[in-house]
Amino acid sequence: MIDLLLAGVNSLVDYVALHVITCLIPAFLLAGAINTFLSKDVIIRYLGYARSKLVSFPLAAVSSLGLAVCSCTIIPIASGLYKRGSSIGPAFIFLWTAPALNILAITYTGSILGLDFVIMRIIGALSTSFLVGLIMVSVFRKEDIERSTKLKAGSSKLVGNSPLKSRKILGLVILLVALLLLPNYLGVGRSYLEKFLIFTILLVPLFIYVWRTMSYLEIKAWIGETLWFVRMIFPLLLAGVFIVGVIGAILPEAWVRSAVGGNDLMSTFLANIIGALSYFSTMTEAPFVKMLLGLGMGKAPALALLLTGPGMSLPNMIAIMRIFHWKKGAVYIASVIIISTFTSLLLGNIF
Repeated sequence: MIDLLLAGVNSLVDYVALHVITCLIPAFLLAGAINTFLSKDVIIRYLGYARSKLVSFPLAAVSSLGLAVCSCTIIPIASGLYKRGSSIGPAFIFLWTAPALNILAITYTGSILGLDFVIMRIIGALSTSFLVGLIMVSVFRKEDIERSTKLKAGSSKLVGNSPLKSRKILGLVILLVALLLLPNYLGVGRSYLEKFLIFTILLVPLFIYVWRTMSYLEIKAWIGETLWFVRMIFPLLLAGVFIVGVIGAILPEAWVRSAVGGNDLMSTFLANIIGALSYFSTMTEAPFVKMLLGLGMGKAPALALLLTGPGMSLPNMIAIMRIFHWKKGAVYIASVIIISTFTSLLLGNIF
């Protein structure tokens, strides 16, 4: 029992040490900025329910490709878009695609596993995201329409009729995105200390910009929204990470290797479940999958793990159910696991 508790605590310590400062803090700040300053009108116009799915779905997928974030970091950003007016389909496409199919992860997958896995991952992630988006919109159509109507009737907070309140707010968003992404992009292959140094350097222009361009009331509103996301999401992420550590200590490694050794439906499904429950930080899934392939893992289970490993995690699922309601969370989780299982099975036996 003590060993299990220590495994959970160690998992928690690693997560807090390596992810909170350089990943979650900028993600929460960005979510707060989106919810405070970004006009509801522009989000509703491009990602709202009334927008054609042929426009909003690809836009959500393409917009998320540049975000090299893990399954936990994306939650405050996706929930910020949803809270501000995005339809449920694009919001959940964003939630899935950013960790499962960002440019950095694709590039790293190619260098570790080869071109065939890059092609499979792109096709698998996009097809899964679009199908999941359609399912979410179909199941929660009535609620989405009612919500869209209320949001259109409501007035935007701290914004006028322009997509952004002013150029200074656009500058803030750009600096926050840089703070979130550049430590990951520039820190590839570097130690965490070097990533933290990059993060610290990027904080300087952000602080100067905020101090010189924003009023006290704007900063207060922004921090208030940021803290709302922190209170809603962060405790659940910590609880989920602790549980993942305990589960990792319970599961026998030899069983995991033998269970996903085939290229059939059951092996692919089990790989999906393992990936969905585990926590993979950005780009750690590719070397892990390469190791399992060397031990005899089939291509289909390997692709399933490449998709759900970074795309989902137990902390991610717990937080989604809290933020979006348990019904939406349950439909999303079940849809992702089922669709990615069959997508991975098909692609793994073709390539």
